[in-house]
Amino acid sequence: MDPEKALELVKHGSTLLFLDVPQYTLIGIDTQVFSAGPEFKGIKMIPPGIHFVFYSSSNKDGKEYSPIIGFFIETSPSEVVVRKWNPEEERLVKVPEEEEERYDQAVKRFEFDRNLGPYSLTDYGDWKRLSNYITKDIIERIEPIGGEITVTCESNLVGNVPKTSMEKALAEQLKHSKFYKEDECSEKKGCYYTPIPRIVKQKGVSGAELTFANLDKTHVLESILNKDYDGVEDRLLGELQFAFIAFLMGQSLDGFLQWKALVSLLLGCVQAPFHTRSQLFIKFIKCMYHQLKYGFERDHAKNSSEEKESSLWLDDSWFSSDSFLHHLCKEFFLLVDEASVVDGDLLTWTRKLKELLEKSLGWEFRQQSAVDGLYFDEDDEYAPVVEMLEESNCVS
Repeated sequence: MDPEKALELVKHGSTLLFLDVPQYTLIGIDTQVFSAGPEFKGIKMIPPGIHFVFYSSSNKDGKEYSPIIGFFIETSPSEVVVRKWNPEEERLVKVPEEEEERYDQAVKRFEFDRNLGPYSLTDYGDWKRLSNYITKDIIERIEPIGGEITVTCESNLVGNVPKTSMEKALAEQLKHSKFYKEDECSEKKGCYYTPIPRIVKQKGVSGAELTFANLDKTHVLESILNKDYDGVEDRLLGELQFAFIAFLMGQSLDGFLQWKALVSLLLGCVQAPFHTRSQLFIKFIKCMYHQLKYGFERDHAKNSSEEKESSLWLDDSWFSSDSFLHHLCKEFFLLVDEASVVDGDLLTWTRKLKELLEKSLGWEFRQQSAVDGLYFDEDDEYAPVVEMLEESNCVS
């Protein structure tokens, strides 16, 4: 990089100053990961704005890693964020205000410059595509008390949420992990995600109406948008991105479950994509495309032993052909293809997403049968079996 341009970025970019971090600790920001060497003291040249910082401590020989701790921040031009390693708690903590001011001035005098790793602007575009709907307000509404997102405190938070056998196994693994601290976690709360109903229950409606409400989630989407997001579609997309980043970078099971719930809600809509919320669905499919594209590329590029060792239990089974994602995408793709009127951008991005899944995962989306506006394979185990129940028998 041109020296003058580099100096300008150092002066006007943000700086993360991490003091006394043990060697081999993995330090990440956005889509980038650093391994702390003996001289490492932080990251410089960070573009101002929303970022996700995460780290994982190591044993002395750098072969075993603890689960990740992460947090969102918003930085301003020339801001210096200071954290110091607490060996007893094995985490980064804030320093007293007067100490922070002293370090701030030292950074601006370039006293730490040789110890700071540069933020890669080449990767910044990926991060912007993954986080463009996240705002400071969204972070403050969702983040847990204290701001730290860590999977070790989540197994007791998601115990009542319906999960696949794989997700149940992960929760059980976490509960019995040597890193799980029940006393500490009992005092903490997880992220304050928006509750997404899995099954619609309405009083005073017929069985047929209740069945339809569960097969087309348009009414549920409208209700949640108005009640929880004040009708602002971008706030829902911001939460979708928050959850995905917490899951992918922070390895948060809670984040994965919320991402799954929001994706299931949106892909479960039949009317909204074409009549009431076309622009929302264009942005949603575009978001999902960039999330999965980056996730697949990151998985293929994960060659370093450090990243593999720091992972908990993430593998191809998260996106297997019998997953919820394959099932919902299969229905949604055909719904768009068969629609009499569809927005051109929605059609374009839906086809891009379909092509991505086909090429990256080898999924096949074969022709399906239609029954009462619902689409499914003749031999599909997920094909709906609709049974009319009395209202007293409707359960979630």
